[in-house]
Amino acid sequence: MLRRRDVHETVEQARADQNTDAWKQRYATRAGVEGTIHQTVAVTRIRRCRYTGLPKTRLAHVFAATALNLIRFDAWWTGTPLDRPRASHLTRRDLDHAA
Repeated sequence: MLRRRDVHETVEQARADQNTDAWKQRYATRAGVEGTIHQTVAVTRIRRCRYTGLPKTRLAHVFAATALNLIRFDAWWTGTPLDRPRASHLTRRDLDHAA
C-alpha cells in the first residue's frame, strides 16, 4: 500500500517505537488491564446490568469486583491458571482422535 510521505514516516516511527523497552512496558500494563476487563466480562457478564438505577448498578459492580478478586485469589492460592490454554480447532480434533 502506498501512503503519503508524512503518513508513511509516522507509521515507520510508530513501528520503531514499538521495539523500545519503554513502549513494551507500557503495552504490558495495557495488556494486563485488557485481560482484566475480558475476564470481568466473561465471568460476571457485567457488560449489561440487570438492574435499573445507579445504587443497584453500583452494588452489582461491587459484587462483580469482589467475585473477580475471589476467583483471582483462588487461582493464585492453588497455582492454577486463570484461563484455559488455547488450542486451535485442528489441534482439538487431533486430540479427540488420539484418545
